[in-house]
Amino acid sequence: MKMSQMLYLYKRLYVQQLKAILEYNKDFYILMCSAALTQILGFVFLWVIYDRIPDINGWRFWEVTFMYAMIFLTEGIGSLFFEGTWRLGRLVNMGELDRYLLRPVPVVLQVFCTGIGINGLGNLLIGGVIVWQSLVHSPIHWTPGKAAILILLFITAVIIRVSINLAGNSAAFWIRNAGNAFPLMVHNLSDLAKYPITLFPQAIRIFISTVLPYAFISFYPATYIFGKSGWSGWWLLAPVAAIGSAAAAYGIFRYGLSKYESTGN
Repeated sequence: MKMSQMLYLYKRLYVQQLKAILEYNKDFYILMCSAALTQILGFVFLWVIYDRIPDINGWRFWEVTFMYAMIFLTEGIGSLFFEGTWRLGRLVNMGELDRYLLRPVPVVLQVFCTGIGINGLGNLLIGGVIVWQSLVHSPIHWTPGKAAILILLFITAVIIRVSINLAGNSAAFWIRNAGNAFPLMVHNLSDLAKYPITLFPQAIRIFISTVLPYAFISFYPATYIFGKSGWSGWWLLAPVAAIGSAAAAYGIFRYGLSKYESTGN
């Protein structure tokens, strides 16, 4: 199937999901506001800390808020446009994946469009504002090349985030119960990348740079944008991490799909 056809199908499936969600306006606003409030409280927490300690291990307030917001920003995009990864456990356990297998449409594309996380809109909006404010309040010398690289790093960050979500939720093919906590555990490990990885032991740095490359969502882009010495060149591995994450996630999903046996427990 051509990429243009996949994008067209994704748009049609996504619009249908969006129409269903917008029928419940109150839920829409509650979810959006709750996600935004979570980010705002986290921002206030950082502000309180840096109001007393202006420099932590060489990182200043707006530099850390950039990393913090990048995690929420990519999470917002993942929830808003690829929420279906979080519905994979239900699809497997309820046998609902059967009808996806019968359609002449890539299964992973249908999974992506299974749901829309409206809370992602709050994360997207507030995260975007904080990222913008972080860049505005930092002494960055902007050039067309640097702006282009920032866009590239943002795209790779989204790919990594969605890929990790897909890989983590693919555990549903092997852990067939409603209380599967593995995807949530993988998701919560992203909290480590909200702050400079230099604060953590070497083992954790390696882990969130390779196994679960959350560091390429926030830390390594920040080292490039804010010109942190000692980390120059690491951001170049972001596209490699994105391609590797996407390939690994799709491989895990396809292998799990081959083990799918309709309804689980």
